[in-house]
This record gives sequence, structure tokens and C-alpha cells, in this order.
Amino acid sequence: MSDLLKAVEAPVNPNIPELRAGDTVSVHVKIKEGNRERIQEFKGTVLYVKNNGTNSSFTVRRMASNGVGVERSFLLRSPRIDKVVVERHNIVRRARLFFLRGRTGKSARLKQKFS
Repeated sequence: MSDLLKAVEAPVNPNIPELRAGDTVSVHVKIKEGNRERIQEFKGTVLYVKNNGTNSSFTVRRMASNGVGVERSFLLRSPRIDKVVVERHNIVRRARLFFLRGRTGKSARLKQKFS
């Protein structure tokens, strides 16, 4: 039975590093437009990581034009993700950063972790 489940399970994407809430990341996503495929970059802060085996995902939030916040969830095992680049680690004291949704400007900044 477990062999059957492992055969159906999606393989781990080797281009995704260890992510934590508060990391500033750049997610390179493959997008199909007609018969062409291109890579689009989505840069923002990781709000949370949901570890649930095959259904593991992470949510990234960025500020778009006119101060509108955009959140996007990505599956960790998705073949659509080309690569994820961690640009900086930030100091956070909780696992889910939902409080960032209500903040804009300087109050939405996080302190960088140097290690």
C-alpha cells in the first residue's frame, strides 16, 4: 500500500531551499502563454510555510502598485517553480506573519538576521 502512495507522490523540487517565515524570497515561476513558456519572478516576504507532505506550500506577500498587497501560494513540490532564491533572512518571533497584512510603509519592515 505504501509503495502505491509513493509512486503517486510528487517528487521533491531540488531548486527550493529551506524556507522560514520572514524570509525575503524571489520565486521564479514558469508561466505558459499560448505555445510559449516564460519565467516570471515573484519577489516578496514569506508569510508562512505549511508542511503537510505532498501538500506542503508556502505563501509569499509583496506590495504591488498603489500600495495594494498581493499574496500568492506556491506548492513546494510543484514542477512549475523554476527556482527559489532566498535574498535575506529576517528576525521574526512567530510562525505566521498575518499581522503584516494590516501594515504598510515603515511599520511593515522586518529586521535582517545576520548569522
